[in-house]
Amino acid sequence: MDLNAIYISGMSSTQPSKNSSSQTDRRAFLSAFLGAAALAPAALAQAVNPVPAPRDWSGNTPLQYPEPDVLSLDKRFDKYVIGNTPMRRHYTGTMWAEGPAWNGVGRFLVWSDIPNNVQMRWTEEDGRVTVFRNPSNYSNGNTFDFEGRELSCEHGGRRVVRYEYNGTVTVIADKFQGKPFNSPNDIVVHPDGTVWFTDPTYGIMGNYEGFKHTPELKQAVYRVDPKTAQIDKVTDDADQPNGICFTPDYKKLYVADTGTPQNMRVYDIDGKTLKNGKNFVQLDIPGTNVKSAPDGMRCDVDGNVWCGARPGVQVVAPNGDRIGLIRLPETCANVSFGGTKRNRLFMASSQSLYSVFVNTQGAHNC
Repeated sequence: MDLNAIYISGMSSTQPSKNSSSQTDRRAFLSAFLGAAALAPAALAQAVNPVPAPRDWSGNTPLQYPEPDVLSLDKRFDKYVIGNTPMRRHYTGTMWAEGPAWNGVGRFLVWSDIPNNVQMRWTEEDGRVTVFRNPSNYSNGNTFDFEGRELSCEHGGRRVVRYEYNGTVTVIADKFQGKPFNSPNDIVVHPDGTVWFTDPTYGIMGNYEGFKHTPELKQAVYRVDPKTAQIDKVTDDADQPNGICFTPDYKKLYVADTGTPQNMRVYDIDGKTLKNGKNFVQLDIPGTNVKSAPDGMRCDVDGNVWCGARPGVQVVAPNGDRIGLIRLPETCANVSFGGTKRNRLFMASSQSLYSVFVNTQGAHNC
């Protein structure tokens, strides 16, 4: 179990009685604390219960701090945990929540409800949730470019589009070598203006998240220059490339493979190409031997990768060690750092949108 849980457990089990002393209480707590601290990160992860704490998500029944579902699996994660902040559920009612993206100018978060063919919006100033785009052409991943324009991966159109300030839609990419993409999934923007996106087959496997089609291209990751319309395939070594994320310095690219490997790969970026691809991390559900496929992800300013992976969000250090865990009652498909200070982690999770403040900031614009 995590140190916060041990602290709570230790305090509740060693409250003074008529026949006990505060000295005994302190010794019992320190013994439990030091015993947990001596555990290696792997052993600590194995001791974690993956089931989130029971709670009333309406907020009518307050939860005692510290937040029980933000767990430190390694001392490196301790500094990112805020001891007096709760997790919040802002909305529930989607069918499959995906693609959260923060708009700093408007102070709102956009995310997709793929099966319902809409994009939703949560507004920071008053906490309202409204329909943002209907229909959305079964959009999945979203982001904002360095000029504040929204970019979306559309399952319905099998394309990547940009929404202009005047309301028109610009198609960034819809074909490669004359063949339509499968179903663009997740997307990031490089400071040089290029757009990088993944193209698995999920959106064309049936009629639930788009329209059923036969794939004409191998699943791959692409780079497109919107100024020249030049599209380059940068890698096709993943079975089902899904989440995608740059390191804070834009020198490396992470790609989640939710196909057969269910792992995350990392590549060196060399101009228009990727080099030295290798496995970065293979996650499991802590406390079990069951694989946990990483999905959407974002880096913080220290280079840690925060990724949607059962039983919620898993946090991986730059060297590939898992250091933190956020337990959720639903499967988290994607995350985004947002809020005025970019220190609020938003989690698009199946039927709901959650967030929690953390003691770090997102490395990029959303």
